[in-house]
Amino acid sequence: MKKDFSIGTATQLCAVIGNPVAHSLSPAIHNAAFNELGLDFVYVAFRVEDLNKALNGMRSLQNFRGMSITIPHKIEAMQYVDEIADLDRSIGSINTVINENGKLVGFGTDGPGALKSLVDAGVELAGKSILMLGAGGAARAITFTIARDAHPGKITLLDLTGPLLDGLAADLKAGTEVAIESVPLGPGALEQVMSSADVIINCTPIGMHPHEGKSLIPAELFRTGQVVFDVVYTPLETKLLADARSCGLVTVSGVEMFINQAVMQFERFAGTAAPVEVMRRVVMEKLGS
Repeated sequence: MKKDFSIGTATQLCAVIGNPVAHSLSPAIHNAAFNELGLDFVYVAFRVEDLNKALNGMRSLQNFRGMSITIPHKIEAMQYVDEIADLDRSIGSINTVINENGKLVGFGTDGPGALKSLVDAGVELAGKSILMLGAGGAARAITFTIARDAHPGKITLLDLTGPLLDGLAADLKAGTEVAIESVPLGPGALEQVMSSADVIINCTPIGMHPHEGKSLIPAELFRTGQVVFDVVYTPLETKLLADARSCGLVTVSGVEMFINQAVMQFERFAGTAAPVEVMRRVVMEKLGS
């Protein structure tokens, strides 16, 4: 049941925060869903640099119901919420915060949303070699979820050497039973890891604004039978996916993960089943498909 758009004193506020955030389709997809169900909610976007102050503000505003967390705040946000499920705490990042009467509850939907995207595309993960590009918040969520629920044979992490890469590798080794390899990005590293990868997952911002038209992987490194999943969803087809598709590989767009994780967030914000097809239609319209 659709309602006339009207904001009042009882309207519940939800938002996406990040830096940058101007590219986000979250306001369009959530507002369309709220309107479709006749719910008194509104969803906006905020560019946030000081995360602690932003979350303290959320805690003090009674009508501030839910928040989606995007780059670069998914790991730091854990410091400022009041409650996190054990699984999400072990993952080490969250992408959603719910305000329960001043108590902030954090959890993640990136991992389950990504795994559903791969499963829906018919991708077999059990026993396979997974190559993860990046070691930030989204990479943590996806690798932990795949390691625990999809039973891969091996996960290789590729990123610039540093605390994020080393920390994710150590946490995966301690928290899962999957073989974990950590490879610093450097001369010859891509050739090494691509030669054995069955599924490649890009969790870096390469391919999205302001890095459109760029890819970490030269097309000549692809092998027949590989699957390529890019979590970037704007543009709908990144250079990484276009190159992989031109080589005849199975590709999975980040738009699938975006829709899946947004549906999971919406249902926690609103406490009701999401109008999935409405949310999908809005996203595809916004992306020009």
